[in-house]
Amino acid sequence: TGGKDRRSGLILTIPLCLEQTSMDELSVTLDYLLSIPSEKCKARGFTVIVDGRKSQWNVVKTVVLMLQNVVPAEVSLVCVVKPDEFWDKKVTHFCFWKEKDRLGFEVILVSANKLTRYIEPCQLTEDFGGTLSYDHMDWLNKRLVFEKFTKESTSLLDELALINNGSDKGTQQERERSIDLNFLPSVDPETVLQTGHELLSELQQRRFNGSDGGVSWSPMDDELLAQPQVMKLLDSLREQYTRYQEVCRQRSKRTQLEEIQQKVMQVVNWLEGPGSEQLRTQWGIGDSIRASQALQQKHEEIESQHSEWFAVYVELNQQIAALLNAGDEEDLVELKALQQQLSDVCYRQASQLEFRQNLLQAALEFHSVAQDLSQQLDGLLGMLCVDVAPADGASIQQTLKLLEEKLKSVDSGLQGLREKGQSLLDQISNQASWAYGKDVTIENKENVDHIQGVMEDMQLRKQRCEDMVDVRRLKMLQMVQLFKCEEDAAQAVEWLSELLDALLKTHIRLGDDAQETKVLLEKHRKFVDVAQSTYDYGRQLLQATVVLCQSLRCTSRSSGDTLPRLNRVWKQFTVTSEERVHRLETAVAFHSTAEKILQECPEQPDTFNDMDQFDEIEAVGKSLLDRLTVPVVYPDGSEQYFGSPSDMASAAEHIREKMKLVSLKKQQLRQPEATTPDS
Repeated sequence: TGGKDRRSGLILTIPLCLEQTSMDELSVTLDYLLSIPSEKCKARGFTVIVDGRKSQWNVVKTVVLMLQNVVPAEVSLVCVVKPDEFWDKKVTHFCFWKEKDRLGFEVILVSANKLTRYIEPCQLTEDFGGTLSYDHMDWLNKRLVFEKFTKESTSLLDELALINNGSDKGTQQERERSIDLNFLPSVDPETVLQTGHELLSELQQRRFNGSDGGVSWSPMDDELLAQPQVMKLLDSLREQYTRYQEVCRQRSKRTQLEEIQQKVMQVVNWLEGPGSEQLRTQWGIGDSIRASQALQQKHEEIESQHSEWFAVYVELNQQIAALLNAGDEEDLVELKALQQQLSDVCYRQASQLEFRQNLLQAALEFHSVAQDLSQQLDGLLGMLCVDVAPADGASIQQTLKLLEEKLKSVDSGLQGLREKGQSLLDQISNQASWAYGKDVTIENKENVDHIQGVMEDMQLRKQRCEDMVDVRRLKMLQMVQLFKCEEDAAQAVEWLSELLDALLKTHIRLGDDAQETKVLLEKHRKFVDVAQSTYDYGRQLLQATVVLCQSLRCTSRSSGDTLPRLNRVWKQFTVTSEERVHRLETAVAFHSTAEKILQECPEQPDTFNDMDQFDEIEAVGKSLLDRLTVPVVYPDGSEQYFGSPSDMASAAEHIREKMKLVSLKKQQLRQPEATTPDS
């Protein structure tokens, strides 16, 4: 109860009841109770109160005798509380005081009201008339808490010590094996610590039985080792638990590091294994747009698989960065090595994916340009295979211009194909740098041969088209020249017709005198020279059309009727010109003779002795007048007059007047001859 005798020894109370008391259980209970006090308290001895008021004498005697075997050295006094006047006769049969030497302690029989003779009332409970406050159930509950805490804390300390010591000794594998086997304690350290703190708080307050206002004597005070033992256990627990938390932290960090390392190796192994193998098997570039697109689609599937691992890489990189920022010095080297290894592999694989994607894109562009160029060459070849049947020179020029534009477009397309092909070849030549030792010469050779073959094929097709364009260009230029010659020849006919028309309509004057007529004659000859040049030019053009037709192996479209027209107009012009020359020459003779007659003086009559001159001039004048009224007759029988009738009448009137003057002159010369004989 916490009560003490006058020697400061603890008081042990054994309340007996009417029921049968088990000595074995009592012995165990006494052993437990006597194990509680400290050795110092035990040295002061115990005073045992055996409350036999509700028990039988033989039970009391058995209990007293049992004390000899259980606690003989610690018991100094045994007070047997007897019932009033119940055991007086029986006591005579067994005197405890006579057995003191054999028992080892003094036994007295005392009534409850007389216990105060041996023990102070303040050290006795109310059951024995004392004032000591004691609640057995409260003590029992607190003791159970204490025992539970002691048991759990002691077991927990052993477990934590095993875990902590196992982490400090042996090799890394031994530490990990020890931690793995004993990593989790059987109880929660936080719960045990909380229980201990609550228990210690109540022990320090020394209030186990609810006395109002006052502080009662605690049966679990310092002398009973409760408070110091709890404090010691709490200190040990805190120390071991702190170490345990550090071990857990290290283990968690190591586990996290191992998980990161495992994930890193998973990423690295996949990228360097299946991922790289996927890229190794994808070396082709396709032989057409559709094939390249199919390879691109396959590559996108590969990229999709890589993206999942790249996402893991990003997550791992963030975790490693976080550990580097908060990690210990001993982990920095390993973490940095993991991060560097992961980054190197991922960046290398990403570079390979990007290279492959760029290569396929370049191949797609190359095949696209090749297809466009092939279509252009097909269109150009189709245009060249169609025979040219233009309507005129302008359409030929337009066709020729279109042909040149197509050829220029083909040249540009071929140049673009060469540039794309060279760029693709350059990329293929760099493919060996990430082949992981795999010989890609054979695969690359097939790609290179395909690219060069496409470019050479396009070059040959373009060269053939160029040759055909040269032939077609020459033919079309000849056709342009043919049309030009035909047009110019037709123009020469028109010009000659215009000259003939001008000759007939405007070249009608015969001159007023011989000088003017001679001038007109000279102009006419020059006019004829122009017509002759025009005719010769037309003949040359027509001869050229014949040569061009022979070269083109075709008949001229219009030269067949141009030559007869040219010859017909020229013959008409020649006939008209000869008539014009004849009239002018006749006019020159007429004017010359007339002017000679009219300019002679009358004083020279001998000059006119020959009157035949007058007859001749009259004949010339009449002949000229007759010619003015006669049309020009062409070889085909057609007729044409010079000028209009009024123009011809004007020219004839001028000749008649001059003939009148000559006739008058003739009469004047005849009158003197008639008067001379008469005189």
